[in-house]
Amino acid sequence: MRVYKNARKVFLEIVCLLYVFLLVYAAMNKGLDFENFKVELGQSPLLSAFAGWISWAVLIIEFLIAILLLFPSTRIKALYAGFCLMSMFTAYIFIMLNYSSFLPCSCGGILEKMSWQEHLIFNLVFVVMAGLALWLNHSQSRSGRKVKRLVSYPVRLVLTFFLSCIAVIILFLSSEEIIHHQNPFIRRYPHHPITLTHTLDLKYNSYYFAGAGDGKLYLGNYTVPMYLLSINDKLQQQKIRATFNRDSFSFKSIRMIVRPPFFYIIDGIVPAVFSGCITDWEAKLQEPKPPYFTTAVPVDSNTIAFRGISNSSGNNILGVFKTGTQSTTLMAPKLLQKQIDGIFDTDGMLHYSEEMKRIIYLYSYRNEYIVADKNGLLDYRGNTIDTISRAQIKVAHLKEKKEQTMATPALTVNSNSSVCGHLLFINSNVPGRFESKKVWKKASIIDVYDLNQKSYLFSFPIYGIGNKKLQNFLVTSTHLYVLIDNKLVVYQLNNKLKNEMKRVAEKKSDTHNDILGQVSGIRSNTCRKK
Repeated sequence: MRVYKNARKVFLEIVCLLYVFLLVYAAMNKGLDFENFKVELGQSPLLSAFAGWISWAVLIIEFLIAILLLFPSTRIKALYAGFCLMSMFTAYIFIMLNYSSFLPCSCGGILEKMSWQEHLIFNLVFVVMAGLALWLNHSQSRSGRKVKRLVSYPVRLVLTFFLSCIAVIILFLSSEEIIHHQNPFIRRYPHHPITLTHTLDLKYNSYYFAGAGDGKLYLGNYTVPMYLLSINDKLQQQKIRATFNRDSFSFKSIRMIVRPPFFYIIDGIVPAVFSGCITDWEAKLQEPKPPYFTTAVPVDSNTIAFRGISNSSGNNILGVFKTGTQSTTLMAPKLLQKQIDGIFDTDGMLHYSEEMKRIIYLYSYRNEYIVADKNGLLDYRGNTIDTISRAQIKVAHLKEKKEQTMATPALTVNSNSSVCGHLLFINSNVPGRFESKKVWKKASIIDVYDLNQKSYLFSFPIYGIGNKKLQNFLVTSTHLYVLIDNKLVVYQLNNKLKNEMKRVAEKKSDTHNDILGQVSGIRSNTCRKK
């Protein structure tokens, strides 16, 4: 009997010492590189929103439990606390493995070389050891009521385990809601949403993205504005010369846009819109003449969404222009909201989503984007995850206040953007919380938003070449294309991004798909007739 009691005591001592070693090592590892630990916790798919206080709480609790385990008077209570803590860690890893959108590389420290599955088993072993030690100690100290206690105490331990797990689940669900819809400027970086496949030397840095479709990428060139460079999925290049139905035309600022089966030649200063089919690359001037515009995107073969200058206020304004016999111009004066001057503060990027049939406008100097229908009617205003809600610019007036210019360099919040389906990709210029400064020096950060769910999804870096960083980018359903100086960098979209793109597409009804097919057929027939 005495041997049995001594064995239980020795087992308790061993478990306590193992816990002391584990907790001290883990706490020291976190404390010596606390900023990195906080960054890693901030990138966690589960607890991002609470990384600030949880990082301190875990460090303090681990040290405190380790210290209390050393004293006989507090050892049992400390081991019980350690049992709860390891139960929570176990629940955390289980949720990561089964319900997380991605897995971080590792937990670091003593478990750095373990896989997440091995880490789960490791934690379970420590949970079982602590539970068994507590049970044996309890049965020894309550031998007078052994039968009753031996039945109730294991149940109590099991309930404690599940309550600890429930606490982690509540934190997880709360964090998910905060990150996706009330983000406190914390980015998530899943591993490898894209894979670098090719880097192509274009020899010139004057190219821009004209569009993509039918397995081809189209690049325009500012120095030779009537030429396009077509690049297929095998990186085979073809030079294309577009023509138009005029012997001569006085262009001021040409930009070409390709949306198969159509292509467009636009100039907002003239102003003029030419359109044609990619089968012959012959464009026809659209009548009547559109309003003056500073940027525009095609909606369909005879409609463009544009940003121009209001005749009444002199501020930026969004509108929709339809050509043909039933031409019309629909202005949307309330979409762009003035904060300072109405010009610089409302500057931004204009997109059109064919999948959503929606116009998207992203402000350059504030954390806001606009989603509107094809007629310019507002759907909603969304916010990016950064905290700059007011444009940080200063405007100077020249020539008796008839001209305006930037008085000081402005803080650009959103540098570039692209829309593919229901996803909005933004090249952000503002670092978030728990982010590495080294990465920001070398890379451009792309944030991904779900326009249907009005939520932030995740982010990923695009690394520069030498001392050159991203100039612009374009996202298709299969690839991400990046222009860096005179290089075209091609990335393949991995499952993380492809699944996000398919998620909404799979919900479409067969009827809707039939309608889209009929529309595509009509468009193709229209091109053939032309």
